[in-house]
Amino acid sequence: MFIRNSLAAYGAPLDSEDRMALGVLGSREVARFLAHRDGHRPTPLLSLSAAARELGVGSIRIKDEAHRLGLGSFKALGGAYAVIRLAIEAASERLGRAVDIAEWRSPAVADTSAHMTVACATDGNHGRSVAQGAQLVGARCVIFVHAGVSAQRAAAIARFGATLVRVEGTYGDSVAEAARQADANGWTLVSDTSWPGYERIPRLVMQGYTAMLQEAADAMPEPPTHVFVQSGVGGVAAAAAAFLAEVYGVQRPVFTVVDPSLAACLFESARAGHPVKVAPGEPTVMAMLACYEPSLIAWRILSRLADAFMTVEDTDATGAMRRLAHPTGPDPVIVAGESGGVGLAALIKIAANRRAREALRLGPDARVFLINTEGATDPLLYEQLVGSSPDVISSNAQQRHPVNA
Repeated sequence: MFIRNSLAAYGAPLDSEDRMALGVLGSREVARFLAHRDGHRPTPLLSLSAAARELGVGSIRIKDEAHRLGLGSFKALGGAYAVIRLAIEAASERLGRAVDIAEWRSPAVADTSAHMTVACATDGNHGRSVAQGAQLVGARCVIFVHAGVSAQRAAAIARFGATLVRVEGTYGDSVAEAARQADANGWTLVSDTSWPGYERIPRLVMQGYTAMLQEAADAMPEPPTHVFVQSGVGGVAAAAAAFLAEVYGVQRPVFTVVDPSLAACLFESARAGHPVKVAPGEPTVMAMLACYEPSLIAWRILSRLADAFMTVEDTDATGAMRRLAHPTGPDPVIVAGESGGVGLAALIKIAANRRAREALRLGPDARVFLINTEGATDPLLYEQLVGSSPDVISSNAQQRHPVNA
Protein backbone atom coordinates (compact mmCIF):
# COMPACT_ATOMS: atom_id res chain seq x y z
CA MET A 1 0.00 0.00 0.00
CA PHE A 2 2.99 2.30 0.40
CA ILE A 3 6.04 2.86 -1.78
CA ARG A 4 9.09 5.06 -1.56
CA ASN A 5 9.68 7.22 -4.62
CA SER A 6 12.68 5.91 -6.55
CA LEU A 7 12.07 7.66 -9.85
CA ALA A 8 15.16 8.62 -11.82
CA ALA A 9 13.96 12.22 -12.18
CA TYR A 10 13.58 12.72 -8.43
CA GLY A 11 14.98 16.02 -7.30
CA ALA A 12 15.09 17.50 -10.82
CA PRO A 13 14.25 21.20 -11.11
CA LEU A 14 10.80 22.25 -12.19
CA ASP A 15 10.09 23.61 -15.64
CA SER A 16 10.23 27.40 -15.63
CA GLU A 17 6.51 27.85 -16.39
CA ASP A 18 5.51 25.48 -13.58
CA ARG A 19 7.85 27.21 -11.14
CA MET A 20 6.64 30.71 -12.03
CA ALA A 21 2.94 29.82 -11.85
CA LEU A 22 3.05 27.69 -8.72
CA GLY A 23 5.59 29.51 -6.57
CA VAL A 24 5.43 32.66 -4.48
CA LEU A 25 5.15 34.98 -7.48
CA GLY A 26 2.21 32.99 -8.77
CA SER A 27 0.48 33.12 -5.39
CA ARG A 28 0.89 36.90 -5.32
CA GLU A 29 -0.87 37.17 -8.66
CA VAL A 30 -3.76 35.08 -7.32
CA ALA A 31 -3.91 37.29 -4.22
CA ARG A 32 -4.37 40.34 -6.45
CA PHE A 33 -7.40 38.67 -8.02
CA LEU A 34 -8.84 37.53 -4.70
CA ALA A 35 -8.61 41.06 -3.31
CA HIS A 36 -11.41 41.93 -5.75
CA ARG A 37 -13.63 38.94 -4.84
CA ASP A 38 -16.57 39.61 -2.53
CA GLY A 39 -16.52 37.40 0.54
CA HIS A 40 -12.90 36.39 0.25
CA ARG A 41 -11.04 35.78 3.48
CA PRO A 42 -8.33 33.29 4.47
CA THR A 43 -9.57 29.92 5.68
CA PRO A 44 -8.43 28.72 9.11
CA LEU A 45 -5.36 26.65 9.88
CA LEU A 46 -6.40 24.47 12.81
CA SER A 47 -4.35 22.49 15.31
CA LEU A 48 -5.16 18.85 16.10
CA SER A 49 -3.12 18.59 19.27
CA ALA A 50 -4.99 15.61 20.74
CA ALA A 51 -4.71 13.67 17.48
CA ALA A 52 -1.00 14.50 17.33
CA ARG A 53 -0.42 13.02 20.80
CA GLU A 54 -2.42 9.93 19.92
CA LEU A 55 -0.57 9.37 16.64
CA GLY A 56 2.85 10.03 18.13
CA VAL A 57 3.84 13.16 16.23
CA GLY A 58 4.80 16.62 17.43
CA SER A 59 1.93 18.55 15.83
CA ILE A 60 -0.79 18.33 13.19
CA ARG A 61 -2.12 21.39 11.44
CA ILE A 62 -4.95 21.19 8.95
CA LYS A 63 -6.04 23.86 6.49
CA ASP A 64 -9.85 23.84 6.55
CA GLU A 65 -11.31 24.63 3.11
CA ALA A 66 -14.89 23.70 4.04
CA HIS A 67 -16.17 27.26 3.55
CA ARG A 68 -13.94 28.71 0.83
CA LEU A 69 -15.77 31.48 -1.08
CA GLY A 70 -19.13 29.90 -0.33
CA LEU A 71 -18.40 26.79 -2.43
CA GLY A 72 -17.21 24.46 0.33
CA SER A 73 -13.93 23.38 -1.24
CA PHE A 74 -10.44 24.52 -2.23
CA LYS A 75 -11.57 24.18 -5.85
CA ALA A 76 -13.25 27.58 -5.44
CA LEU A 77 -9.78 29.06 -5.87
CA GLY A 78 -8.96 27.39 -9.18
CA GLY A 79 -11.71 27.29 -11.78
CA ALA A 80 -13.16 30.72 -11.04
CA TYR A 81 -9.67 32.30 -11.05
CA ALA A 82 -8.94 30.79 -14.46
CA VAL A 83 -12.29 31.94 -15.91
CA ILE A 84 -11.93 35.52 -14.64
CA ARG A 85 -8.35 35.71 -15.85
CA LEU A 86 -9.30 34.38 -19.29
CA ALA A 87 -12.12 36.93 -19.51
CA ILE A 88 -9.69 39.74 -18.70
CA GLU A 89 -7.22 38.48 -21.29
CA ALA A 90 -9.96 38.32 -23.93
CA ALA A 91 -11.03 41.88 -23.07
CA SER A 92 -7.41 43.03 -23.31
CA GLU A 93 -7.09 41.50 -26.76
CA ARG A 94 -10.39 43.02 -27.90
CA LEU A 95 -9.55 46.50 -26.62
CA GLY A 96 -5.90 46.49 -27.64
CA ARG A 97 -4.70 47.38 -24.15
CA ALA A 98 -3.96 45.64 -20.87
CA VAL A 99 -7.09 45.28 -18.73
CA ASP A 100 -6.27 45.12 -15.03
CA ILE A 101 -7.99 42.85 -12.53
CA ALA A 102 -9.45 45.96 -10.90
CA GLU A 103 -11.59 46.33 -14.05
CA TRP A 104 -13.03 42.84 -14.04
CA ARG A 105 -16.56 44.09 -13.28
CA SER A 106 -16.34 46.79 -15.96
CA PRO A 107 -18.60 47.00 -19.06
CA ALA A 108 -15.55 46.27 -21.22
CA VAL A 109 -15.05 42.86 -19.60
CA ALA A 110 -18.79 42.17 -19.48
CA ASP A 111 -19.19 42.93 -23.18
CA THR A 112 -16.38 40.52 -24.01
CA SER A 113 -17.54 37.79 -21.62
CA ALA A 114 -21.06 37.87 -23.06
CA HIS A 115 -19.61 36.27 -26.20
CA MET A 116 -17.65 33.58 -24.30
CA THR A 117 -18.70 30.05 -23.44
CA VAL A 118 -16.58 28.13 -20.95
CA ALA A 119 -16.87 24.39 -20.42
CA CYS A 120 -15.37 21.66 -18.28
CA ALA A 121 -15.91 18.19 -16.90
CA THR A 122 -16.24 17.71 -13.17
CA ASP A 123 -16.79 15.35 -10.27
CA GLY A 124 -18.57 18.29 -8.62
CA ASN A 125 -16.29 20.86 -6.99
CA HIS A 126 -14.30 22.10 -10.00
CA GLY A 127 -17.49 22.50 -12.03
CA ARG A 128 -19.02 24.67 -9.33
CA SER A 129 -15.98 26.93 -9.36
CA VAL A 130 -16.00 27.29 -13.15
CA ALA A 131 -19.75 27.95 -13.12
CA GLN A 132 -19.34 30.58 -10.41
CA GLY A 133 -16.56 32.28 -12.35
CA ALA A 134 -18.68 32.30 -15.51
CA GLN A 135 -21.61 33.81 -13.63
CA LEU A 136 -19.38 36.51 -12.14
CA VAL A 137 -18.11 37.69 -15.54
CA GLY A 138 -21.34 37.02 -17.46
CA ALA A 139 -20.11 34.18 -19.66
CA ARG A 140 -22.13 31.15 -20.75
CA CYS A 141 -21.11 27.91 -19.06
CA VAL A 142 -21.57 24.23 -19.96
CA ILE A 143 -20.57 21.60 -17.41
CA PHE A 144 -20.22 17.90 -18.20
CA VAL A 145 -20.96 15.51 -15.33
CA HIS A 146 -20.52 11.75 -15.41
CA ALA A 147 -22.85 9.09 -14.10
CA GLY A 148 -21.30 9.05 -10.63
CA VAL A 149 -21.97 12.73 -9.85
CA SER A 150 -24.81 12.88 -7.32
CA ALA A 151 -27.99 14.84 -7.95
CA GLN A 152 -27.14 17.18 -5.06
CA ARG A 153 -23.73 18.00 -6.49
CA ALA A 154 -25.21 18.54 -9.96
CA ALA A 155 -27.90 20.84 -8.56
CA ALA A 156 -25.24 22.88 -6.75
CA ILE A 157 -23.56 23.53 -10.12
CA ALA A 158 -26.81 24.40 -11.88
CA ARG A 159 -27.56 27.06 -9.26
CA PHE A 160 -24.86 29.21 -10.86
CA GLY A 161 -26.69 29.20 -14.18
CA ALA A 162 -24.62 26.53 -15.90
CA THR A 163 -26.04 24.14 -18.47
CA LEU A 164 -25.43 20.56 -17.33
CA VAL A 165 -24.73 17.69 -19.72
CA ARG A 166 -24.84 14.14 -18.35
CA VAL A 167 -22.25 11.75 -19.76
CA GLU A 168 -22.39 7.99 -19.35
CA GLY A 169 -19.29 6.46 -17.81
CA THR A 170 -16.53 7.85 -15.62
CA TYR A 171 -14.85 11.19 -15.02
CA GLY A 172 -12.43 10.40 -17.85
CA ASP A 173 -15.35 9.91 -20.24
CA SER A 174 -16.78 13.29 -19.24
CA VAL A 175 -13.35 14.94 -19.76
CA ALA A 176 -13.16 13.52 -23.29
CA GLU A 177 -16.70 14.62 -24.13
CA ALA A 178 -16.17 18.13 -22.75
CA ALA A 179 -13.00 18.49 -24.84
CA ARG A 180 -14.75 17.18 -27.95
CA GLN A 181 -17.73 19.49 -27.68
CA ALA A 182 -15.61 22.51 -26.71
CA ASP A 183 -13.50 22.00 -29.83
CA ALA A 184 -16.54 21.49 -32.05
CA ASN A 185 -18.37 24.55 -30.73
CA GLY A 186 -15.50 26.97 -30.23
CA TRP A 187 -15.87 27.04 -26.46
CA THR A 188 -13.05 27.67 -24.00
CA LEU A 189 -12.23 24.49 -22.12
CA VAL A 190 -11.33 25.20 -18.47
CA SER A 191 -10.16 21.79 -17.30
CA ASP A 192 -8.36 20.96 -14.07
CA THR A 193 -6.52 18.13 -15.79
CA SER A 194 -3.97 18.46 -18.60
CA TRP A 195 -2.67 16.44 -21.54
CA PRO A 196 -0.13 16.95 -24.35
CA GLY A 197 -0.84 20.26 -26.07
CA TYR A 198 -3.24 21.44 -23.35
CA GLU A 199 -1.43 22.79 -20.32
CA ARG A 200 -1.79 26.54 -19.91
CA ILE A 201 -5.38 26.68 -18.61
CA PRO A 202 -5.00 23.72 -16.20
CA ARG A 203 -1.86 25.44 -14.91
CA LEU A 204 -3.93 28.59 -14.26
CA VAL A 205 -6.41 26.45 -12.30
CA MET A 206 -3.56 25.01 -10.23
CA GLN A 207 -2.11 28.49 -9.73
CA GLY A 208 -5.35 29.47 -8.02
CA TYR A 209 -4.67 26.85 -5.35
CA THR A 210 -1.41 28.56 -4.34
CA ALA A 211 -3.41 31.19 -2.43
CA MET A 212 -4.42 28.49 0.06
CA LEU A 213 -0.81 27.35 0.41
CA GLN A 214 0.50 30.88 0.95
CA GLU A 215 -2.11 31.41 3.68
CA ALA A 216 -1.00 28.19 5.36
CA ALA A 217 2.69 29.08 5.15
CA ASP A 218 1.97 32.51 6.63
CA ALA A 219 0.01 30.99 9.53
CA MET A 220 2.33 28.13 10.49
CA PRO A 221 4.54 28.90 13.49
CA GLU A 222 7.19 26.51 12.16
CA PRO A 223 7.72 24.90 8.76
CA PRO A 224 6.10 21.46 8.39
CA THR A 225 8.32 18.41 8.25
CA HIS A 226 5.69 16.14 6.65
CA VAL A 227 2.80 16.73 4.26
CA PHE A 228 0.06 14.31 3.21
CA VAL A 229 -2.11 15.54 0.32
CA GLN A 230 -4.90 13.66 -1.40
CA SER A 231 -4.93 13.30 -5.14
CA GLY A 232 -7.41 12.83 -7.97
CA VAL A 233 -5.67 13.82 -11.20
CA GLY A 234 -2.98 15.38 -9.00
CA GLY A 235 -3.63 19.11 -9.34
CA VAL A 236 -3.71 20.16 -5.69
CA ALA A 237 -0.96 17.71 -4.69
CA ALA A 238 1.34 19.04 -7.41
CA ALA A 239 0.54 22.67 -6.59
CA ALA A 240 1.34 21.98 -2.93
CA ALA A 241 4.56 20.13 -3.73
CA ALA A 242 5.79 22.87 -6.05
CA PHE A 243 4.88 25.74 -3.73
CA LEU A 244 6.33 24.17 -0.59
CA ALA A 245 9.52 23.16 -2.41
CA GLU A 246 10.08 26.78 -3.44
CA VAL A 247 9.21 28.26 -0.04
CA TYR A 248 11.31 25.85 2.04
CA GLY A 249 14.03 24.83 -0.41
CA VAL A 250 16.40 22.18 0.92
CA GLN A 251 14.33 22.06 4.13
CA ARG A 252 11.16 21.20 2.26
CA PRO A 253 8.86 18.71 4.01
CA VAL A 254 8.66 15.01 3.23
CA PHE A 255 5.79 14.94 0.73
CA THR A 256 3.33 12.02 0.41
CA VAL A 257 0.67 11.75 -2.30
CA VAL A 258 -2.47 9.87 -1.29
CA ASP A 259 -4.80 8.05 -3.72
CA PRO A 260 -8.00 6.08 -3.15
CA SER A 261 -7.14 2.41 -3.59
CA LEU A 262 -9.99 2.15 -6.13
CA ALA A 263 -8.69 5.02 -8.27
CA ALA A 264 -4.93 4.94 -7.74
CA CYS A 265 -3.64 6.50 -10.97
CA LEU A 266 -0.76 8.41 -9.37
CA PHE A 267 0.25 5.50 -7.14
CA GLU A 268 0.40 3.19 -10.15
CA SER A 269 2.20 5.84 -12.21
CA ALA A 270 4.85 6.09 -9.50
CA ARG A 271 5.27 2.33 -9.46
CA ALA A 272 5.61 2.23 -13.25
CA GLY A 273 7.82 5.33 -13.51
CA HIS A 274 5.58 6.91 -16.15
CA PRO A 275 1.94 8.09 -16.38
CA VAL A 276 -0.50 5.19 -16.11
CA LYS A 277 -4.21 5.05 -16.87
CA VAL A 278 -5.92 2.61 -14.52
CA ALA A 279 -9.07 0.74 -15.41
CA PRO A 280 -12.25 1.93 -13.67
CA GLY A 281 -13.78 -0.63 -11.37
CA GLU A 282 -15.85 -0.48 -8.24
CA PRO A 283 -16.68 3.17 -7.40
CA THR A 284 -14.99 4.79 -4.43
CA VAL A 285 -16.78 6.84 -1.79
CA MET A 286 -14.04 9.45 -2.34
CA ALA A 287 -15.97 10.82 -5.31
CA MET A 288 -13.83 13.93 -5.83
CA LEU A 289 -10.75 11.69 -6.19
CA ALA A 290 -12.31 9.11 -8.53
CA CYS A 291 -9.89 9.80 -11.38
CA TYR A 292 -8.13 7.16 -13.44
CA GLU A 293 -5.43 9.06 -15.33
CA PRO A 294 -3.05 11.70 -13.95
CA SER A 295 -2.81 15.25 -15.23
CA LEU A 296 0.32 15.69 -17.33
CA ILE A 297 1.47 18.78 -15.39
CA ALA A 298 0.75 17.14 -12.05
CA TRP A 299 2.69 14.02 -12.95
CA ARG A 300 5.63 16.05 -14.21
CA ILE A 301 5.86 17.90 -10.88
CA LEU A 302 5.11 15.01 -8.55
CA SER A 303 7.54 12.66 -10.31
CA ARG A 304 10.25 15.15 -9.34
CA LEU A 305 9.12 16.37 -5.92
CA ALA A 306 6.97 13.73 -4.20
CA ASP A 307 8.78 11.47 -1.75
CA ALA A 308 6.13 8.79 -1.44
CA PHE A 309 2.84 7.60 -2.89
CA MET A 310 0.27 5.57 -1.02
CA THR A 311 -3.36 4.50 -1.07
CA VAL A 312 -6.18 4.48 1.46
CA GLU A 313 -9.41 2.51 1.57
CA ASP A 314 -12.94 3.88 1.66
CA THR A 315 -13.19 2.83 5.30
CA ASP A 316 -10.07 4.89 6.07
CA ALA A 317 -11.65 7.96 4.47
CA THR A 318 -14.98 7.66 6.25
CA GLY A 319 -13.21 6.96 9.52
CA ALA A 320 -11.29 10.23 9.14
CA MET A 321 -14.57 12.06 8.43
CA ARG A 322 -16.07 10.78 11.67
CA ARG A 323 -12.90 11.49 13.63
CA LEU A 324 -12.88 15.11 12.48
CA ALA A 325 -16.61 15.48 13.18
CA HIS A 326 -16.32 13.96 16.68
CA PRO A 327 -12.81 14.81 17.95
CA THR A 328 -11.33 14.06 21.32
CA GLY A 329 -9.81 16.49 23.78
CA PRO A 330 -9.34 20.08 22.68
CA ASP A 331 -9.32 19.39 18.95
CA PRO A 332 -11.74 21.46 16.86
CA VAL A 333 -14.79 19.99 15.15
CA ILE A 334 -14.24 19.93 11.39
CA VAL A 335 -16.81 19.12 8.70
CA ALA A 336 -14.92 17.12 6.07
CA GLY A 337 -16.47 15.54 3.02
CA GLU A 338 -15.63 12.06 1.75
CA SER A 339 -12.51 13.34 0.02
CA GLY A 340 -11.71 16.09 2.52
CA GLY A 341 -10.13 14.08 5.33
CA VAL A 342 -8.06 11.74 3.17
CA GLY A 343 -4.77 13.30 4.23
CA LEU A 344 -5.61 12.54 7.86
CA ALA A 345 -6.66 9.02 6.87
CA ALA A 346 -3.21 8.53 5.32
CA LEU A 347 -1.43 9.86 8.41
CA ILE A 348 -3.41 7.52 10.66
CA LYS A 349 -2.52 4.58 8.41
CA ILE A 350 1.19 5.42 8.34
CA ALA A 351 1.30 6.09 12.09
CA ALA A 352 0.09 2.53 12.74
CA ASN A 353 2.79 0.95 10.55
CA ARG A 354 6.28 0.91 12.09
CA ARG A 355 8.12 0.28 8.81
CA ALA A 356 6.19 3.02 7.02
CA ARG A 357 6.89 5.47 9.86
CA GLU A 358 10.59 4.70 9.64
CA ALA A 359 10.61 5.06 5.86
CA LEU A 360 9.05 8.52 6.13
CA ARG A 361 11.05 9.48 9.24
CA LEU A 362 7.74 10.25 10.96
CA GLY A 363 8.92 10.62 14.54
CA PRO A 364 7.69 12.27 17.74
CA ASP A 365 8.96 15.69 16.61
CA ALA A 366 7.24 15.58 13.23
CA ARG A 367 5.18 18.63 12.27
CA VAL A 368 2.45 17.43 9.90
CA PHE A 369 0.49 19.58 7.47
CA LEU A 370 -2.85 18.40 6.01
CA ILE A 371 -5.63 19.96 3.93
CA ASN A 372 -9.34 19.40 4.47
CA THR A 373 -10.05 19.88 0.78
CA GLU A 374 -13.85 19.95 1.06
CA GLY A 375 -16.74 20.26 3.45
CA ALA A 376 -20.06 18.44 3.12
CA THR A 377 -20.58 19.03 -0.59
CA ASP A 378 -23.22 16.27 -0.58
CA PRO A 379 -25.04 16.83 2.75
CA LEU A 380 -27.27 13.76 2.48
CA LEU A 381 -24.34 11.42 1.91
CA TYR A 382 -22.39 13.15 4.67
CA GLU A 383 -25.17 12.45 7.16
CA GLN A 384 -25.31 8.80 6.09
CA LEU A 385 -21.57 8.36 6.59
CA VAL A 386 -21.07 10.42 9.76
CA GLY A 387 -24.38 9.83 11.52
CA SER A 388 -25.25 13.52 11.92
CA SER A 389 -26.07 16.27 9.49
CA PRO A 390 -23.38 18.83 8.62
CA ASP A 391 -25.56 21.50 10.26
CA VAL A 392 -25.53 19.61 13.55
CA ILE A 393 -21.77 19.07 13.32
CA SER A 394 -21.24 22.76 12.49
CA SER A 395 -23.33 23.71 15.52
CA ASN A 396 -21.09 21.52 17.67
CA ALA A 397 -18.07 23.27 16.16
CA GLN A 398 -19.38 26.68 17.21
CA GLN A 399 -20.01 25.44 20.74
CA ARG A 400 -16.43 24.19 21.07
CA HIS A 401 -14.94 27.52 19.91
CA PRO A 402 -12.04 26.14 17.89
CA VAL A 403 -8.92 28.28 17.90
CA ASN A 404 -6.79 28.82 14.82
CA ALA A 405 -3.25 27.58 15.14
